Amino acid sequence: MSHPPTLSSSALASSDKSPPETAEMVRIFNRFGFAVALASSLTMAKTITPLDKNWSFSNANSSDFRSVAKVPSEIFIDLLDHKLIPDPFDKKNELAVQWVGEENWVYKTEFDSPKAGGNEATEIVLEGLDTFATVTINGKELLKSDNMFIPHRVDISKLLKKDGGKNQLSILFESAFIRGRKIQEQHPEHQWLLWNGDASRLVVRKAQYHYGWDWGPMLMTSGPWKPIYLETYTSRIDELFYTADISMDLSKATVTANAVVVGFNTDLKFTLTTPDGKTAGTAKAVVKDGKATATFSLDNPQLWYPHGYGKQPLYILTAVLGNDDKATKRIGLRRAIVQQKPLENQEGLSFFFEINNVPIWSAGSNWIPADSFLTRVTEDKYRKWLTMVRDGRQNMVRVWGGGVYEQDVFYDIADELGLMVWQDFMFGCGNYPAGIQEFRDSVKAEVIANVKRLRHHPSIVLFAGNNEDYTLMWGSPNRLGYNANDTNPDNWLKTDFPARYIYEKILPEAVAAYAPASVYHPGCPWGNPDRPDGGIMTLGDTHQWNVWHGTQEPYQNWDKLAGRFVSEFGMEAFPHIKTIVSYHPPSLTAFDETIEFHNKATGADRRIALYMAENFVFDHRPLEAYIYSTQLMQSEALSAAYRAWRRNWQGPGKEYTSGALVWQINDCWPVTSWSIVDYYFRPKAAYYSIKRELAPVTIGSKRIVIKTPENKYSNAHMKTDNKIEVWVSSFNLKEDQGPFKLVAKSFDVTTGEMLESATLNPGFAMPANRAIELANATIPGLNDKGKQNTEVVMALYILDKNGQHVARSVSWPDPMKYVKVSATPKINVLLWQGKLKLMSDKPVKGVVVEADGLEVEDNAVDLVPGEVVEIGVKGSVKGVVVRHYGAETGRTVAVLGQANF
Repeated sequence: MSHPPTLSSSALASSDKSPPETAEMVRIFNRFGFAVALASSLTMAKTITPLDKNWSFSNANSSDFRSVAKVPSEIFIDLLDHKLIPDPFDKKNELAVQWVGEENWVYKTEFDSPKAGGNEATEIVLEGLDTFATVTINGKELLKSDNMFIPHRVDISKLLKKDGGKNQLSILFESAFIRGRKIQEQHPEHQWLLWNGDASRLVVRKAQYHYGWDWGPMLMTSGPWKPIYLETYTSRIDELFYTADISMDLSKATVTANAVVVGFNTDLKFTLTTPDGKTAGTAKAVVKDGKATATFSLDNPQLWYPHGYGKQPLYILTAVLGNDDKATKRIGLRRAIVQQKPLENQEGLSFFFEINNVPIWSAGSNWIPADSFLTRVTEDKYRKWLTMVRDGRQNMVRVWGGGVYEQDVFYDIADELGLMVWQDFMFGCGNYPAGIQEFRDSVKAEVIANVKRLRHHPSIVLFAGNNEDYTLMWGSPNRLGYNANDTNPDNWLKTDFPARYIYEKILPEAVAAYAPASVYHPGCPWGNPDRPDGGIMTLGDTHQWNVWHGTQEPYQNWDKLAGRFVSEFGMEAFPHIKTIVSYHPPSLTAFDETIEFHNKATGADRRIALYMAENFVFDHRPLEAYIYSTQLMQSEALSAAYRAWRRNWQGPGKEYTSGALVWQINDCWPVTSWSIVDYYFRPKAAYYSIKRELAPVTIGSKRIVIKTPENKYSNAHMKTDNKIEVWVSSFNLKEDQGPFKLVAKSFDVTTGEMLESATLNPGFAMPANRAIELANATIPGLNDKGKQNTEVVMALYILDKNGQHVARSVSWPDPMKYVKVSATPKINVLLWQGKLKLMSDKPVKGVVVEADGLEVEDNAVDLVPGEVVEIGVKGSVKGVVVRHYGAETGRTVAVLGQANF
């Protein structure tokens, strides 16, 4: 069994680089209940006794205890199990259960003392208590916790009953909301500024989204949200960690293994196992002062890459402590850095991830907790979510700073799937009161615990200090006393922005000490000390919210809103109709009060309608039609961003935009939000359009209207030229001479008549890991046919030397609301060998196919006459419902050639 992720004060003296320890640090950790285990001259294999059953709970003001199905748990889950509250996700029940978060709750259980001799130590491990908790054993107070993110380990050997009687374990959970408000009240000197939730959340080390966010409900959980168990031992491995040094040419690697041991045993053996199960090396080590180390040298190491760039081999590092204990870590070897270098022809610096010397265009999503009730997020759900990210051709996921440090299995799966993880620390959208000593103490313990827990994962390529806290500071009155030139951390605590002490001292020191090979970034976003809010688009990363928020730019302006690395941007859309019906009866309209309640973003209905009115003709009845329109709008907006920003990835010295992380992949409840997959794993149209824009080779295009006066004095007599710019973007790491050619076919929107076929670029080489311009041409078949721009659709194809399709895209007039599309195109659907084959006699925008039990690999596709678009599917159907722009209500189309598979 792998050693559970825990901490003890004995572990504090160890790190990858032996950080300077202080009396203050020891004081901080002792405060949180960490204890040095007893040494013994006798040995006994470590035993773990889960305390997951026979629990009960009650309101603290009542003696009416009710059973708990299992621990980990949380109060809402247990109240729901006993039908004491309505489902908070149903209708507007969130309002009816607010009282739960303002009550105090007690969880208790009984357990037998573990069998042990007289020289063993028994410790209780509580991996996570949410949030203000007092733990007692047999009536004696064991510890107090005020931080959801800190694990606790305490020696209880002398507290256990020796006569075979039952031990009573009780945990009192006080209302985090009430406690937070009381603490806030005690500190009127602090400026309690924030976006989202209640200001009291800033002083409570609890998942901030529990206080409500602009996509989530306010549901103030409490309870033992992580495992609780006993460990009995004479000696044990407290920590197992490593550092890896990989040569610049990637031909050699040195792995240094480290162990921290509690107890008397000095006989420790390290083993490194290759990904294919062979022994790469073994080493015996002497434990001295509780530490042991060994070094392994590897020739031609198997390196971990993001998916799409290579494989994800994982080594196994094992430490065996005599016959007492065994610990294992699954590790990946890679060189990961963030390149910030001067650029050609543009100001500022690059900001891109380089893995094993390969520059990576980071394509991904922001991740929020997958449920308001964290104990419902199982390993299967984590795997399904992250597999959807991978299958959507994304290679990065950002763990957002208002949620939680995710469970170990989240990062294990990311390691396996080749997903890079941008890991925020848990601070978001607020001015945190770091001037309070107790708050800083709690943060230090939290940060060290979680850096130690996570540092071995190859998927984690960056730690970031917070989410938008510098942005909030920069936009506040007097910038809260922020002075970039003041480099004395003690002075920061005296300003109105004391949280700078966290982001620029506590966090970087912890990362440097305990994960020295990791990249630390002070915030998300972050530019530089002179402009830390990410507002300078040529430095660091940025959150681009001038589409939707801010100036509410048209999404067609993404190319003008590019940053070096766009770590947030987004557009809202409604979820699937089945998701809406899950919380509301099906007598629905788009502007129903309950549906609007399940959208927490201020002004969301107005902004959705605004962007749709600017771009589409739409109707809000029936609801399914309105849902389709919002999803088409989101799909068009987000795919346009990826397309425009990939264009800026132009090779060495020209990495003008190097990544885009959409806000957001997932939801924590059934809601209308910025997610591209809803709470029930139902993808929106944008999921598929983004997937297409992240193909290894893509075609990008933009229509340009150029008006030239016939003479320098005239405003009435103008020559109009309708041009199209076309580029190709390749993620392939090797250039292919081809030759390749770019072909365009133009069609009349209404009739489907092909107006012209033209070769816009007769021969070019496919670039390596960059974008190149292919054409700047007059739109074929437009001017010479007497057509208007709004009447011509153009399909673009890249063909290889054998005439095979390498990439495809369809260029539509913009905005679509001026396009007179056919409402009744003839669409044929053929099911053959696991694929739906779609054909149409007229150009069709955003074809969505649906059927009960049908899983699709692509959707919301564009069709033009004379071609077949294939979609991989699983299922057996006789007919599908087809929706598209101009026929949003949908119609059933018979499937030809149906087959079971």
